[in-house]
Amino acid sequence: GIVLELLKEAMVSKLGDTKGFLIDGYPQDLKEAEEFESKIGEPKLVFCLDCSAETMSSRLLMSHQSSQHPDNTETIKEEIESYYQASNPMIAYYEKTTQLCKVN
Repeated sequence: GIVLELLKEAMVSKLGDTKGFLIDGYPQDLKEAEEFESKIGEPKLVFCLDCSAETMSSRLLMSHQSSQHPDNTETIKEEIESYYQASNPMIAYYEKTTQLCKVN
């Protein structure tokens, strides 16, 4: 709720100065998407950065190595599975309700 209120506040403050908004990383699941639409409005376009689990895993491993993050391959695999469980229903929802653009 806090993130949504902050987004709404920032968007309302810029309404006269912009043609639209690009929001990165939000919503992260279907519940957040539904809350966004009920409190702010339906998006006209949704981008989905689409890559394989292998690509995500290798990029996370590289990122974690450079930051000395302690995650291992199994932890990253679990995080990716959790991501898919949360995002797949939201992606399906946006495919039906608005223009979804998948970017490989």
